[in-house]
Formats: sequence, structure tokens, C-alpha cells
Amino acid sequence: MSASPSAAPSPTVSDAAEAAVEAITGAAHQDVTFSLELTQDQKDIRDWVHGFAADVVRPAAHEWDEKEQTPWPIIQEAAKIGLYGFEGLAQFFADPTGLTLPIVNEELFWGDAGIGMSIMGTALAVAAIFGQGSGEQIGEWIPRCFGTADDVKVAAFCASEPNAGSDVSGVRARAKFDEATNEWIINGQKAWATNGGIADVHVVIATLDPELGSRGHAAFVVPMSEAKGISQGSKVSKHGLRASHTADVFLDDCRVPAGHVLGGKEKLDERIARVREGKRSNSQAAMQTFESSRPTVGAQALGIARAAYEYALDYAKEREQFGRKIIENQSIAFTLARMKMEIDAARLLVWRASWMGRSQHTFENAEGSMSKLKAGEVAVWATERAIQILGGNGYTREFPVERWHRDAKIYDIFEGTAEIQQLVIARAISGMQIR
Repeated sequence: MSASPSAAPSPTVSDAAEAAVEAITGAAHQDVTFSLELTQDQKDIRDWVHGFAADVVRPAAHEWDEKEQTPWPIIQEAAKIGLYGFEGLAQFFADPTGLTLPIVNEELFWGDAGIGMSIMGTALAVAAIFGQGSGEQIGEWIPRCFGTADDVKVAAFCASEPNAGSDVSGVRARAKFDEATNEWIINGQKAWATNGGIADVHVVIATLDPELGSRGHAAFVVPMSEAKGISQGSKVSKHGLRASHTADVFLDDCRVPAGHVLGGKEKLDERIARVREGKRSNSQAAMQTFESSRPTVGAQALGIARAAYEYALDYAKEREQFGRKIIENQSIAFTLARMKMEIDAARLLVWRASWMGRSQHTFENAEGSMSKLKAGEVAVWATERAIQILGGNGYTREFPVERWHRDAKIYDIFEGTAEIQQLVIARAISGMQIR
């Protein structure tokens, strides 16, 4: 009987351990391509904005919430230090990681969401001009959105209408071209416009042909000081963000020069012709702007949630009931632990989407919508938990958590409701036109 061939010796446990140590040691000397550590510039900007939020914004928050007026003096202070203006926004956006803009928004809205929106509300109109405008239009109109440190201006993005909110395809504001005067004539009503009527520059979404739905939309620059036929309608009395101006905007035979359509009339004519021929259009004026802004909006919600969590944590460590600090009760401690966890989880989604957007990675699974949906839900939930931890005190206007709860709710609604965000995500992951 022949002997069977001898088997190869098996590695011992010590051999495997030694190999693992060598692999780990070798990896430690390789260049690391992934890190969540912020750069020194990002940390410096974060601390700078946080200082402004803590020293200037937060002390004034209650006053301007009660007034329900635009805090022009604080916008001017932000402009003087470079926080409000084209150069500042360009610096934040230029970060190749995409993280600086959400970091700035989180810190500013940690100070106060109403004042934060008054400072950052202009950015939505700027995003539309930057994303869809020609180089000449960008150079002409974006600086005008901000004005100067001595004469600050704001801008407004006008997309929603009384019967066209979540249903962007339902926009009925109509734009027609007058060949005789080489002008666009715009008619319609816009609703829920941040800075509507008080802005120097309005970016208005209108349709050239309602039958084309959102594919027939275009964005027009309408300067308040020059265009005739544009006026402010009713100012909205809101549940939250009360220091931010929101109003209807009316366009009644409003005329603007041919060159005021973003991207130029020639490109618009070509795009509309392709759509009418049944060809695909890659540009939808309103949705293009919203998709790029969703992670930033998520960062704003994060700032509110974090403010509520930090305040509730400090309160729970100081407040005594039944002879001990209330944080010593598991129900309170566990709630705070979950608040912290949810806020950090939402931030990671916001940062991922911001990085993807800046790096031009396709949102294959609607990662922008994920970030906004999660952060909005966390803000509403965390501020409600903060009120509960403060008890009766949390329900009064003597404590800021009541205001933060009011401010948070809009993040479940504007720039795409929670339901719309879920629809966008569901369509993305399924590849189906879910309704």
C-alpha cells in the first residue's frame, strides 16, 4: 500500500498573528487616503463662524424672533467681517472636500435659525445663477445679490406658487418673449419666497410652455430696482424662522431684457426645441437648484438640533429633582445619548452628500435627499426631546428650546417635504417611477 503524499504544513496561530502584525505595521507607513479629520483651515473657519454666532447672533435671537423683521444690522455685521458676501461664499464653496459650506451653516444656525436664514437665504438665488448662468451673468449678478458692506442687499429665489409647491411641474408663472422690444414678459404669482419683495435681485422660475411640465421651465433674473411690474405681496406670519422675511411676489407684465434668462436665450431656445421634439432635457431650473442645496439645508437643521442637544445636556447636569441631578436618571441620560448619536449620524450623511456634490459624484441613491431628510427629522425630534427634558421651562419663551422647536419644523417641509424626499430616494434605489 503506497503512502499518501504528505500534506503541506498548516500555519500556526503564532504565524498568522505575526503576519497580521506585519500587515498592520506596513499599512501604518502608507499614505492614508481616507480621513474624517478636518483641515486646519476648516477648523479655523468653523471657530470663526461659531464665535460670530455665539457673540453676535445668539444674544439677538429672541429680540428679532419677537420683532419678526429682517435683522439688517446683523447682516451688515456679517458683511463687515466677510461672512456675508460673494468672496466669503466663494471661499466656502471652493473647498475641494465640499465640507466648509455645511460647516459654516451648521455653526451659524446653531446661533439662530431665523437670523441664519436672513444671512444665508441669498445663497439659494446665488446657487441658481452660478449653476445655470453664463460666465458674464455670474460676474454681473452675483455681486449684486450681496451689495457691499456699507449697503447690504439680499436676493430671493422664487420657485413655489400657491398651487405649485412639491409639484414643481405645476408652475404656472408664464414667460413670453416680445420680439419687438427684445424683452421677456413674465406674469404670475410666487409664494413662500425668502426675501421676496425686499431683495435687490429675484431669480424667478417661469414656464415657456405649461404642457412641457418642468422641462419647459427657465430661470430669469429680475432686478427689483429696474424691472417694472414686480411687487411684494403679503408677508407671511410664520411659526418659526421669524427673523427671516418670507412673502409672496407678484409679476404683472413684468419686463426684463432678453439676456436676463439664465444661460442665455439661444441655449434656452435650443433646449426647448429638443424637448418639443421628444428628446431628453438635462436641465430643470428649479430642481437643479434644490438638489445642489439639500445637503446645505441639512446642515442648517443640524445646527438647530445641536443647539437644542447642548442646551438640554447642560440643563440636565445642573437641574435637580428628588435630590439628584436629572441626568442621573436613565430616561434622561439615554435620551441625551440618542440625541447625540442621531445628530452625529445625520452629520455624516450631510458631509457625504456635500463631498459627493462638490466632487461631482452622481447621487445614484439620492444621497442629497437622504441628508436633508435625516437632518430635518433629527432637528424636529431633538428639539422636541429638549423641551421634554426642560419640562415646563422648555414650553416657555424664557428658554430658547421653544424657539428652536418652532424653527426646526420647517426642515420637514421646505425645499422638498419629508414625503417628497422619501419619494426621490425610493425612485433612485428602485429605478421605478413610484408615485
